[in-house]
Amino acid sequence: MKKVQLASMVGGGALVLAVAGALWASPPAVAGPTITVYKSPTCGCCALWVKHLEESGFNVSVRDTEALQAIKAEHGVGNHLASCHTALVDGYVVEGHVPATDIRSMLESRPDIVGLAVPGMIVGTPGMEIAGQPAQAYQVFAFDPEGRTAIYANR
Repeated sequence: MKKVQLASMVGGGALVLAVAGALWASPPAVAGPTITVYKSPTCGCCALWVKHLEESGFNVSVRDTEALQAIKAEHGVGNHLASCHTALVDGYVVEGHVPATDIRSMLESRPDIVGLAVPGMIVGTPGMEIAGQPAQAYQVFAFDPEGRTAIYANR
């Protein structure tokens, strides 16, 4: 957010009117892109990942499906990257329990990749937190159309 230095104004009422007018004339805030999550209707950890995204400020559209393998194949998610859900956001694929901070970073930097993946179901990833069990270290991978990967983040 930019800091704006206000010129001194005569009378407190003028300042209130100026601020109110600026707020009224401002365009409404635009929400970020919607993340569409494809998941099994019975998967509890997927629902917890969706909650993580929503709590991180994302708009989420959930599509329960039994055809996850077809969705993964259609969007270039190989078996070596697969997890329990696949999401699409603003031209990118997000596979598995990728943290919202990494998704936001990808959307801001717009790298030339297909998307991000956290393969498998690793304890401690968003949605896979288990009380009494320590979080495991894991990596978030970026992947390209050929399925090649590079480490995007170490967690």
